[in-house]
Amino acid sequence: PEKIENVIIHSLLIGQAFVYGDSFQSSLVAILIPDEEPLRNMLQTSGEVALAKAPLAEICQSDKLKRILLEEVQSVSKAGGLHGFEIPKAIHLDSEPFSVDNGLLTPTFKLKRQQARDKYEKQIEAMYASLPPPPSKL
Repeated sequence: PEKIENVIIHSLLIGQAFVYGDSFQSSLVAILIPDEEPLRNMLQTSGEVALAKAPLAEICQSDKLKRILLEEVQSVSKAGGLHGFEIPKAIHLDSEPFSVDNGLLTPTFKLKRQQARDKYEKQIEAMYASLPPPPSKL
């Protein structure tokens, strides 16, 4: 997952990423923390002025922004040479950065995967529930 996260955060719009894959699912999902300043600039220039001025937590609830960032993830993933199965198929946006203080990063700033999975368990389940079922192999 670190390899995929490192490709995804090449996007100027994404500050932090946590990619998760459930062994019983056929695709990956991701928790993204947008990079606030470039995100607001992009929203401003694309005509989403009201959204650009909203609090970051509110911006992260926008379905339109989720679609934009999912396309961005797919674009940077392909440009970064990731295979189709390595590209997250659903994302959740959060405004609270991963940090040592909230227990999601080690003192050397590495992501604590188990703690992140536990914190975002409901969001991960919701993302998997929103994905279409894999094609059946008859």
